[in-house]
This record gives sequence, structure tokens and C-alpha cells, in this order.
Amino acid sequence: MEMDPAGQQVSDTGIAGVIARPPLLFVAALLIGLVSDHLLPLSFRVPRIDLGHRIIPGSLIFVGLALAVAGIRNFSRAKTPVPTTEPTRALVTTGIHGPATISACFSYGGIGVAVRSPSILILTLPLAITIRYGVVAREETYLERQFGDAYRDYKAHVRRWL
Repeated sequence: MEMDPAGQQVSDTGIAGVIARPPLLFVAALLIGLVSDHLLPLSFRVPRIDLGHRIIPGSLIFVGLALAVAGIRNFSRAKTPVPTTEPTRALVTTGIHGPATISACFSYGGIGVAVRSPSILILTLPLAITIRYGVVAREETYLERQFGDAYRDYKAHVRRWL
């Protein structure tokens, strides 16, 4: 068995087996939302907020991108890959952890508000459910197999999404 940089045992059990890489799920939801807006327009639009019509969505997108960069840096420092198509090499227990989930949620919502797309915003719930069960749950199961008690102990002490 290998040891990660923190001295924890790592067993190579492959990859998490998520249904799709999270960025692809977000891009797919954005495209489906935009196409839906054009092919099946809803009778209501997302209202334009006079003062915040650029500030609010811009802030959401910026926060999402900043969290993604911080998360990717955190994983890079631990020398473990971010893509779910590669095996995790280390259990990262400090810093920001959700580069492709929480950060993408902020950016996704910001884009939906910026383009005033009701379909994109409506797809937020099915997208969140897909991410929760098709990605996060599978990653958690994988990390439990990969790191055992170290991951279970970490998970018991840390909030899941925020």
C-alpha cells in the first residue's frame, strides 16, 4: 500500500465512477437551458434588477471562479488530481475542496441571472440532484474505499456542501 504526503495509507481502487465530470454537467445544463429558452420560451422572464443587473451575476460568476481557482490550487499543492477521471492520490483535509461543485453552482447561477434565463434557473434543482447523487455520493464512496477511517473521521467533522 502507498502512503500519501500526510502519511495516510492509500489503496489504488481506481476512480470514483461519477456519471460525468462536473464541469460537463454544468455546461450541459447551461446549453439545455439556453436551447429551451429559444425553442420553448416560457411566459415569464427573469426580471432585470436596475442597480444589480451586472453586479449580482458578475459577483456570483467571480466568486465561483475564485473558489474554483483556490480549490484547484489546494489539490495541486497536495499533488492529487482534480479531474474525476484520475485516481485520488491524497486526502485533502484543509482549504477549499469543491472546485467543480460549489464554485460551479455560483457561476451557473450567475450566468442564469446574467442572461435572464428562466430555463437555466429552473434546471438548477435537477442539476443539484444530479451532482449530489451522480457525483458527490460516488466520490464519497470512493474516498471511503480509498482512505478508510481517515476519510470517515474527516467527513464526521466537516459540513458537506458549505
